[in-house]
Amino acid sequence: MKSGNVKQGLLLAGVYAMACWGLWHLSVDQFFLPAGLRVAALIVVPPRLWPYLLLGEYAYFARLRGPMVDTHGLAWAVAGSAVLMPAVMAVVHLHRRMIATRNELWLPSVAALASAVTCVLKLLSIHLLWPTPPDTPVLHQATVYLIGDFTAILTLAPLALLWMRRTGTARSRRIAPRSAAAACILLGMGLAAALLPANLAQLRGGLLLLMALPAIALTVLHGWRGAAIAVPFWSIVTALSMHSTGLPGSFDASTYAWQQHLSLYGVALLSLGASLSYYHRQYRTRTRSEQQVLAQSRAALHASEVALRHRAQQMRRVGEGIDLSHAQMVQWLRAHGHSRLADSLLHTAEVCSRQFRAQTSMVYPAALEQIGLYLALQTSGIGQEWERSYRVLPPRFGGDPCRLSVDLQLAAYRTLTDAVSLLLEHEPGQLRVRVRCGQQRQMQGLVMTLRLLDPAQTISTATTVLAIERLSARIRACGGRIECRGRCIRVVLQEPVRVPAMSSHEYQNRFKAVSHTRD
Repeated sequence: MKSGNVKQGLLLAGVYAMACWGLWHLSVDQFFLPAGLRVAALIVVPPRLWPYLLLGEYAYFARLRGPMVDTHGLAWAVAGSAVLMPAVMAVVHLHRRMIATRNELWLPSVAALASAVTCVLKLLSIHLLWPTPPDTPVLHQATVYLIGDFTAILTLAPLALLWMRRTGTARSRRIAPRSAAAACILLGMGLAAALLPANLAQLRGGLLLLMALPAIALTVLHGWRGAAIAVPFWSIVTALSMHSTGLPGSFDASTYAWQQHLSLYGVALLSLGASLSYYHRQYRTRTRSEQQVLAQSRAALHASEVALRHRAQQMRRVGEGIDLSHAQMVQWLRAHGHSRLADSLLHTAEVCSRQFRAQTSMVYPAALEQIGLYLALQTSGIGQEWERSYRVLPPRFGGDPCRLSVDLQLAAYRTLTDAVSLLLEHEPGQLRVRVRCGQQRQMQGLVMTLRLLDPAQTISTATTVLAIERLSARIRACGGRIECRGRCIRVVLQEPVRVPAMSSHEYQNRFKAVSHTRD
């Protein structure tokens, strides 16, 4: 073992022994702080340094019980001092797996088992090794030791755990008004209860009881961290109200009654805080996982759209080359007197070119980037496919889609075309398509509705399942939702408000230009 580690261990043993000695002077049997320090030290200190804590424990007992050898015997001074720390070490070691899970529900369990084990060992050593056992009833003495150790552990162990995990969660430096108000109320009630004179014991008891309200508020607001602050403070205030503190064998019956209530309240608050923190961590983990999945879905969809855009550009270049070849051939035929053959070739080339451009636009609607979603649906190949099916009525559009991002418009285009294809394939009859763009507060988006015209017809369950399976991935990646009810499929896509890429006036001008070109 390195000499630096030995020096560090010996320093730890000395500090622990002095801390126990100092806390012993502030304690009585019904509130025994060294028992709390014992558990707190085992929580904070890594197991490799536990032997030095044991050494510090023995040094503390040597100083404390050395002068008592003549009164109570050497066997009690040695044996009674040697078993307490190893027993508590075993209790903490049994909870090592629960401690590793970061679920703070183990803290009340450690406090209960440690206080019970040390209480039994103390009573056994006293009644078996003392030359003259005390006259105090065993049951009363056992409850005093149990409550004293348990409340001391609930006082110091949560603070030690709070210190150990002080960097476990990133928190804002800004204190919420509700948290500040609850802390101030708890502090004010505690100071008032501690400073009240002895003749106002009933009022002090009322204040101690009312301290449960801000303690519960801190627990609800901050989980186990709020309970780890409220419960120790509550316990310290209760201990300060004992006017007989420091006297050998002293006992305060009224404070002892409040300590019993505090033990129950402390366990309840720590358990509640631990449960709230656990489920809050589960919720945050699940939320981060969902956000990560959505981000990955958006990246995958974006990559696929980029690939399709690149493929559509290559197809357009191929089409332009074919058109150029046809034009050169027509020019050559006319130059050599074959006008009729040239006109026939020109007509065939124009028909094939339109069909090729329509199929290219179905691979990737490049026009959407310039003229928006609505015009892209009307002028692209998918619009012609809908017209030729004689089952899709002319779509009804509302709002300005150019205020939306290109990615959201492209997602709406893909979702709408897939939904229409799905209904045309699996449902009979005609259908109506409606798309409306709008803005609400800090979100903007669009609502797409596909409705079967026949009032007596409803979308089958199999089609509903297919629609949800095929469309949900893209819809969720865009922060939207899908609803299938009766004879209607409703899709909502949304995004944060952004600066519009095209003004409404410019959009109307482009709409008129495209409509005039189609006519």
